[in-house]
Amino acid sequence: MTHVVVVGGGPAGLMAADVISSAGVGVTLYDAMPSVGRKLLMAGRGGLNLTHSEPLEAFLARYGAAREFLAHPVMAFSPAALRQMADDLGQETFVGSSGRVFPRAMKASPLLRAWLARLARQGVAIRSRHRLVGLDPCGRALVAANGGMAQPVTADAIVLALGGASWPRLGSDGAWIPWLSALGLRISPLVAANAGVSIAWSEHFAQRFAGAPLKRIAITIDGHRSRGEAVVTRSGLEGGAIYALTPAVRAAIDRLVPATLSVDLRPDLALPDLAARLSRPRGKRSVSEWLRKTVRLPPVGIGLLREAAGMTLPDDPAILGSLIKAVPLPVTGIGSLAHAISSAGGVALDGIDADMMIKARPGIFVAGEMLDWEAPTGGYLLQACFATGHAAGRGVLRYLGRDLPIPAGPGSSENRS
Repeated sequence: MTHVVVVGGGPAGLMAADVISSAGVGVTLYDAMPSVGRKLLMAGRGGLNLTHSEPLEAFLARYGAAREFLAHPVMAFSPAALRQMADDLGQETFVGSSGRVFPRAMKASPLLRAWLARLARQGVAIRSRHRLVGLDPCGRALVAANGGMAQPVTADAIVLALGGASWPRLGSDGAWIPWLSALGLRISPLVAANAGVSIAWSEHFAQRFAGAPLKRIAITIDGHRSRGEAVVTRSGLEGGAIYALTPAVRAAIDRLVPATLSVDLRPDLALPDLAARLSRPRGKRSVSEWLRKTVRLPPVGIGLLREAAGMTLPDDPAILGSLIKAVPLPVTGIGSLAHAISSAGGVALDGIDADMMIKARPGIFVAGEMLDWEAPTGGYLLQACFATGHAAGRGVLRYLGRDLPIPAGPGSSENRS
């Protein structure tokens, strides 16, 4: 009987196992953790942002340098297809006010339970607490159970969905890099993506405002601009508006040049309009009360102005307006890889074909975050993991000669044509 090994129980590995097993091919999925989907469950704590509803061209642009590579798998298993898959699993989705897509349950556990039940019906065998330690000269997976001796596992194809290196306690630890490099694959170093930045706040500011949200702001660095929200931490800033700029911050730090964020506290107001409002008499009101009433700055925004300009703010409306539109915040570092939401770097895309198969090792496929791509939060991370897992599953079926007339897999547009 034809048998495929999938290693990694995150979204990419589960999707590959789903596609392959739906075609009647036997699948065994190995995962080093006691249970699968742990990082997916953690993502679900914030509502499980599955994907995004924006037009596909804008969606694909979020992947930056990896856009061309990811265009085919994301178009083949689109955001609409992912929503349909969730519906098929009994987990209806909705589009939030920001365009992000969430399951109605606003958590991952119901979706994961339904998905695992479907995999069980399709005959997928899940072996938890089994760690892949490498491949032997014959291309067989070397799997160690519960820390025991590694044993070779024979399979007709192998899908590797081993994750990156963010949140290693959930299973993604990058331990695969040495032995995949030994196979001749080019691997870019894994670095933090979607991470917070470090800023040397004064003790007064850090004590008073740690945990305070900065809403409806815009942040710019080296010509890259992001709108959204951020949260003040004792050591810097976190949040979606910051995460989207991680590549630009990382590049500035790598160039050994000063990395300074420019924060626009009122991106909805042009500078002339802002200066006109600031020209109104303050009367007997305190500066803080006047700024709250006149330009609707929250206390944390006013605190940020004082942090950048000193306790005495400029009296000139044009100068103060310019400061509100561009608060300079020098960045001293970036969050650690272990605590980043995701990682950048990984298996170089030029070593992978359109079916997610390693060009130099036929029959071995890779998917998910272990590939060299990155994306901001907002549904783009999970979408690419699901889509590359789907593409790897289809690639395995094609490699085995089982792709046609077998359907391409659950949720795909081909199944509904």
